[in-house]
Amino acid sequence: MGAGVISTACEGPPEGSAEWYFGHAYKLAQQGAYEQAIDTYTDAIRVEPGMAKLYVNRAAAYAAIEDYESAIADSTRAISLDPSLALAYINRAYAYNAEGRYDEAIEDSNTAIGLGKTVAEAYVNRAYAYLKLGELERAVADCNEAIELDPRLAQAYYHRAFAFKALDKEEEAVADFNRFIELTRNTTLAEQARKEIQKLEED
Repeated sequence: MGAGVISTACEGPPEGSAEWYFGHAYKLAQQGAYEQAIDTYTDAIRVEPGMAKLYVNRAAAYAAIEDYESAIADSTRAISLDPSLALAYINRAYAYNAEGRYDEAIEDSNTAIGLGKTVAEAYVNRAYAYLKLGELERAVADCNEAIELDPRLAQAYYHRAFAFKALDKEEEAVADFNRFIELTRNTTLAEQARKEIQKLEED
């Protein structure tokens, strides 16, 4: 799965403006200070409640602390403000997947893909939903699309590895787990991938 954020502009906005808070919140989230980032995005929303990107990024921060209901609510608010914002659908799909709401995740991923922007993560989210629903060939196909768009998107290899494993394609699964380990910064999932490789090589 994947949740994303809208990056900051380079110029310095006026202190106390929504963009000023946005920039500070973005930096906090980049540092992993998600709860502080949420508070700062909330400050920005108080200044400018109609700015869709604030809800998109706060949704990503909520997802990072596993508050998926809040992530869904913020993504939905962003969509109501700007229905063409693909990242809002991507973030909501990520949260839906985390809650096991796979059909809704697929629907949002379809919408994001249809918008044609930032779609690599949308394919990853849809692949995860297909994987959980047992639609393995579809999961592989979506991971292939994601990797073609972004060859360094670690989660695409991770999900494809599990799909290959379920399809009894052990060599392909091991190769994808190894590629995931090379790319990811998530030490917990990297360790899980190593365990999966060990099990596959023992079989």
